[in-house]
Amino acid sequence: NTRSFPNPRWGVSPLSSSGVAAMSSVAVGVGNALVDILVTLPDDQFLVAHGLVRGTMNLVDERQMEDLLSDATVFPQTRVSGGSAANTVHGLAGLGISCGYVGKIGDDEAGVLFREDLSRGGVEARLLFDSAPTGRAVALISPDGERTFVTYLGAAVHLSPDELTPSLFVGARIVHIEGYLVQDHALLRRAIFLARECGAQVSLDLASHNVVTENRTFLREIVSSRQIDILFANEEEAEAFGGGEVSEQTLEEMAQWCATVVVKRGKEGSVACRGKEQVTVGARPTPCRDTTGAGDLYAAGFLYGVLRDMPLSRCAEIGTILASHVICRVGAKISPEDWAAIRREIER
Repeated sequence: NTRSFPNPRWGVSPLSSSGVAAMSSVAVGVGNALVDILVTLPDDQFLVAHGLVRGTMNLVDERQMEDLLSDATVFPQTRVSGGSAANTVHGLAGLGISCGYVGKIGDDEAGVLFREDLSRGGVEARLLFDSAPTGRAVALISPDGERTFVTYLGAAVHLSPDELTPSLFVGARIVHIEGYLVQDHALLRRAIFLARECGAQVSLDLASHNVVTENRTFLREIVSSRQIDILFANEEEAEAFGGGEVSEQTLEEMAQWCATVVVKRGKEGSVACRGKEQVTVGARPTPCRDTTGAGDLYAAGFLYGVLRDMPLSRCAEIGTILASHVICRVGAKISPEDWAAIRREIER
């Protein structure tokens, strides 16, 4: 019940044995292909009424998603392609990096929206089709910009380890994997294995503190076995990973296992470690409308610096620049005009 969708922007590439076109992208994202539904709340009463904890990611089934969306129709909404890894490769493509994306969608309107949005962003889509509906992630945006996610994975969760083939990663220097894939341990292991087999650095974003808490043993096994080259976490995710408050010991432990570790600290900026080198970069004072995609775009900027062999501090600075641009708007997408301005700023 699967087939590939060649991206009209890129044409049809030679097919692998799985029927999916081979990639030659410098950076490849692997994640849950979701359509983001951005809902702007006047206060947090909607969260309370639905038993949701601010800042968490909550998985629901299709009926629960429909019920939530029905209740949320009274609030302003915007629909765009989303998913953590997809947001990151969108950002890298905006900076001129050749990017690809691997995920699974349904044969429906939301799937078309997702595929066309990748194409507009210059990302080479290698999407598989499933009979289930395309996944959706509702981002409930509080007045202070904090987001609470309610996610129905739909077709995305049906991406199987057997559907990941070496041809999807050929030529990649970085394979960026979102931590949400940890719902399928075999799938995450397969993505990491294939990335390393093709000689790419493996970049992992821990995604959400409750996801880390629920899968702490598995994630610590993957990271401590030195299968991850670049690890991204925010403070809450780092706490969950370490089993306590973020401390020098937590960072040292992570840095011992990974070549590069980044802890994103919101308004306090970020801390990046590479070997014995540690840098702290402050956040930019920017009016915050919505933090959706801030961490994903930070990762895009940081990985851009890695691909350009920039110093650690510059990687973190570029990540900060992208994050500051995305939080002043609703959603994780940056306009072509703004990308041109960002590129000029980075190249100064």
